[in-house]
Amino acid sequence: MGSGYFGNYEDNSWEEKSPNKDLLGAGWRPLNRDFDGNYLWHLVCNDPWELTQKALDVASDIADALGRHQYSWWANVLNVFSENTRYEINEFWNYITPEPLAPDYRYKDVLSIQTPVQQIVTRDSIPIDYLLNRLQEITVFKVLDLLGKPDIITQYYLERYFYYPVERFTNWENLETIGTVSAYWSKQQVWLQIQSYDRGKRIYTLIAKNIAPLVNKATYNLAVILSGYKSRVGQINSQYQIRTFPADIQSFTDTVQQAILDQNQLAVLVQGEPGTGKTVWTQAVAKEILMPLGYVIFILDHDAVEHFVPPSYLEQICIIINEADNLAQNRASEAAQRTNKTEHILSLLDGTLYQSVIEENGIHTQQKLVVLMTCNTTERLDPAILRKGRVDLIYEFIHRFV
Repeated sequence: MGSGYFGNYEDNSWEEKSPNKDLLGAGWRPLNRDFDGNYLWHLVCNDPWELTQKALDVASDIADALGRHQYSWWANVLNVFSENTRYEINEFWNYITPEPLAPDYRYKDVLSIQTPVQQIVTRDSIPIDYLLNRLQEITVFKVLDLLGKPDIITQYYLERYFYYPVERFTNWENLETIGTVSAYWSKQQVWLQIQSYDRGKRIYTLIAKNIAPLVNKATYNLAVILSGYKSRVGQINSQYQIRTFPADIQSFTDTVQQAILDQNQLAVLVQGEPGTGKTVWTQAVAKEILMPLGYVIFILDHDAVEHFVPPSYLEQICIIINEADNLAQNRASEAAQRTNKTEHILSLLDGTLYQSVIEENGIHTQQKLVVLMTCNTTERLDPAILRKGRVDLIYEFIHRFV
């Protein structure tokens, strides 16, 4: 896909910024903590002794500043505004006023990514981690685009809070971040936290009550191909429309579509000689049926099959595996014993591999999974692949299509 699609993520905004740049000069303003009578009454009712002790400490500091006999009265008055006294007064003020809004870590949905995502891609390796991180980076930034301007943007740096005027906000990449930045969207109940590191690196973390609807919108029409140096994130493309296939295949496609709507997990295997349109049919199904339903498409090469684990934050996933008879070979054969591809494909079909252990923090949804596999013949497939409950629909393509 063209570079213009991801233009927002490929600019020069990741250049290293000086950590000593003045926040005030970058548009940030000190955040003053406002008095809240209800909060003070809460302290009076629930922690009166601590409140009394802190109030007496501040009164004692002010009395010491005003009661120095060796200085004139005006010098003592000025001493009240000294750095030490002001620090004690500020500490007391911070105690009797509520903390500024901060991320609610009780929210269950967490989606995080370190940017920029970088990895050297060569012809000799399948950059699975890079592509999956790239997809997650794109998802996070597209979610932020959907959210728009937040209700509040704050930054905590050197024990002080700052706020950024929302009306001046343009984009997150150009926002000066030295400490920890937080932003909140009250309508969607979503928090964003940004932590900055050396060399322009940042960690963006979305924390929400329910972020799945935003993720579904952000990943609409996205596809990932994992195939050596051709690996990339883009959009699914189909050379042929379903209506151009023979009538029997169109009828089978209708059956597949209904099964996709009815089942949370579906595996389809189509077989036939080369040139019968198996691969282009999977592309047509992905483009015309799965993509409109919100499925993210993953096309896996031979090597990628062995190491791929579906991202847990995606609700609907389609995995396309071409030439499955070369991948999921009978484990009794010598060729199949040299790899774990057959076992991994079985785990994908069962859903056991990636659901046996879930992350402590993250987004956990009831995923809908569709697996589309093609093969020239089922004779070389491991018998476990064809066992009832793994492959739901099998069809043979017999018409020369391409």
